[in-house]
Amino acid sequence: MKINKVFCLFEQSGHFKNAFKELGIPAEDYDILNDFGETDHITDIFAEIEKAYQGEPSLFDEIRENDLVMAFFPCTRFEDQILLGFRGDMFQQKNYTEIEKIEYARQLHEELARMYDLICKMFVVALRGGWRMIVENPYTQQHYLVRYFPIEAKLIDKDRTQNGDYYKKPTQYFFINCEPTMNIIFEPLEWVEKKNIEKAKKNDGIDRKVLRSMIHPQYCRRFIKQYLLDRGQT
Repeated sequence: MKINKVFCLFEQSGHFKNAFKELGIPAEDYDILNDFGETDHITDIFAEIEKAYQGEPSLFDEIRENDLVMAFFPCTRFEDQILLGFRGDMFQQKNYTEIEKIEYARQLHEELARMYDLICKMFVVALRGGWRMIVENPYTQQHYLVRYFPIEAKLIDKDRTQNGDYYKKPTQYFFINCEPTMNIIFEPLEWVEKKNIEKAKKNDGIDRKVLRSMIHPQYCRRFIKQYLLDRGQT
């Protein structure tokens, strides 16, 4: 696909942003946090989604026909672990009373409902606007968006290490108003030390959850070349 500019949402590391830029495609990061010093626009994206959904001015008004949004939507309330919390089976809940477990489950459900509402609104905004968007989230059979979302992912990467990432971490990608290309990449894979996502530990002041979400720059570059660029651009 022809891409004039990429809007990377919820991506603090800047790895996808910088991979686009290395390939000659302007890209900028938008997030409310800037822990890595890569966020170009410190913005409350949730608030922007709400405004756009209501038809009010928002950052999404800047997106043009040949632009692309890549959204790494927060997934902590959609993943399998949420089921343990609802059942009261998480490790930190082992000494909870029944009342505490119920109250915890109620809070989780409120948070899940809020995140589901936001991601649905973001999809609606893109579909209304007719602009292209790719949304990344983990992939498992119990993932909330696999079981309870009306749009199916068009691309599922079941082993990211095959394209040079740290983690196997199966990932799904939703393509809105566009389709993935299927290019063959004729370039050698650089060796990357494989990491176990369950053993990721806090390091250099970076939270464990953030470490688990990190994507190797090589994976980003290969993903763009394989699934986003037209043949001949790779």
